[in-house]
Order: sequence, then C-alpha cells, then structure tokens
Amino acid sequence: MNATLTKADTSAEQSDKTNPVTLIAGCGDVGGRLALRLLEAGHTVYGLRRSIESLPEGVKALQGDLATGEWDEWPEHIDYVVYAAAAGRSGEEGYRKTYVDGLGHVLAKIKAYPHPPRRTFFTSSTAVYHQRDGEWIDELSETHPQTFNGQIMLEAEGLLLNSDLPATVVRFGGIYGPGRNFMLRKVMGGEVYASEPVAFGNRIHADDCAGILEQLISLDLSNECVHPLYLGVDCDPAPLSDVTQWLAEQVNVQPESEIPGGSRGSKRCRNQRVIESGYDFLYPSYREGYKTILGDI
Repeated sequence: MNATLTKADTSAEQSDKTNPVTLIAGCGDVGGRLALRLLEAGHTVYGLRRSIESLPEGVKALQGDLATGEWDEWPEHIDYVVYAAAAGRSGEEGYRKTYVDGLGHVLAKIKAYPHPPRRTFFTSSTAVYHQRDGEWIDELSETHPQTFNGQIMLEAEGLLLNSDLPATVVRFGGIYGPGRNFMLRKVMGGEVYASEPVAFGNRIHADDCAGILEQLISLDLSNECVHPLYLGVDCDPAPLSDVTQWLAEQVNVQPESEIPGGSRGSKRCRNQRVIESGYDFLYPSYREGYKTILGDI
C-alpha cells in the first residue's frame, strides 16, 4: 500500500477551488452530515444512494445501487469522491457486496474519467485491528483481523490504496449519535458492561465523523499534505464499563445484569494524526457526545 504523504496530482488543476464538486457514494447518516457541511463550505454535492428521498436538501440526487454498479449518470467533473456506504444487510455476503464489490464499481467509474478526482476517501473501521488486550494502536500498527467484517474492510482498503489514485482511508471507531444508540439501549434495558476484565472501546460521534472528512477535504483542496490513513476516534478510549455505568447514572437506571466486556476484545486507538490535521473535536469524549443525545430523550 502507498503509505507516503501525497498531494493531489496534476488533475487538481482542473478543479475550481471556489466551487468544488464532491460525490458521496452511500450518502446515508455520516454522508448526509458531511454533505451539509460541504454545502455550507461552497461545494456542489452529489449524493448516491438507493433511496434518494432521504438526501439532505441541496444535495443533487443520484439514484443507484453500489453493489451492482447501476446508477444515474455521474457529473462530467468531480473533485472528490467519498465512499461512505453502510452494509444494508448483515453477514459476510452483505459486507462483501457493500465494501468490496461496491467500492470496486466506484473505482472503475472513477478511472474512466479523463481527469480523476483530486482524492477519493473511504470510510473504514477499526475492526481491521486484531489487538484484544488493551494495547495502544495507531495507523502504523499491524492489522490481522480475525473477523469477516475486519477482513473485508481491510480488503476494500487495499483496493483503494493500491489503485494508483490519490486516496485516503479513515478507520472509524464505533459510531454513535441520534439514531445510533446501541450502547444507550443496552443501558436502558438494565445492562452494563462488567468492569473485569477491562475492555476498552473506541467510539466517535457521527458529527465528528463528518467533521474529520470535511477537514481532510479542506486540507487537500488547499494543497496541504494528507495522509493515506487516519484513525477516526475520539480522545477517550474509555473502558466499556465506565461508559455504561456513566450512562446508567445519567438516565437513573439501576443495572440488573452485566455483559462480559472481554468477549468483544479490547484496544485503545490513538487519534494523534487527526489532531495534527488541525481538527477540533465537537465531542472529545463520550460524555460530551451522549449529553446531547440524552437531552432529547
């Protein structure tokens, strides 16, 4: 994989910095949040998804299916592509169709352009890491995933980073936010994670996912160096037991049972590279992030 700092290639000369064109493939929750940020920053934004009725106002709709590569006609010129799809179906087949087949179709389309985009982004996952004993990891840590989702994500990353296109992968931790409250639902049901053995978790608010992507696009648009790989996690890889106990206190729920935390592994991801990019987290820890969600319930 290309692990060096890169700038946009000569195709950057074809772009209009005052009105860049960005296509978000898989414009769902994170993609939609990113689209709103980019629209405010002056981008023309295209959103590709099966159900275009859910696209934010102002986004130009492209209806299509990433898994099959059948979609509406793309614009003649694109500055940025963000592949932010989420697996619509669980299981190994659904993951492969979404992340390997879908990304492959998008890359084939991009390569057919006479002037390829300045940069293509792929939203991956920290599931590519195999570490389970509380180790600190970063972008240079080894990846030997033992689960199919991590293995497929790593395969998809390779498709992009070995494509000879300017590319960046962002490995996000567990995404939470409005409508993505797996942990909160567990607590509301009386469950918390056990404190022993300690199991660290890595998470990030959906708004910060969009914020990181916007920051990296902004850097690239300014011809600043952008890494091919970032870890998209907040600043507090806290034990799962701490997170769920804190949530239980906030919602006045008395825990009735404990979930063994060690069963899902344990690692602590560093976000230093994101911080060095100049990004300022909206929600640096789960406390700030969940407080906004708790205020709506």
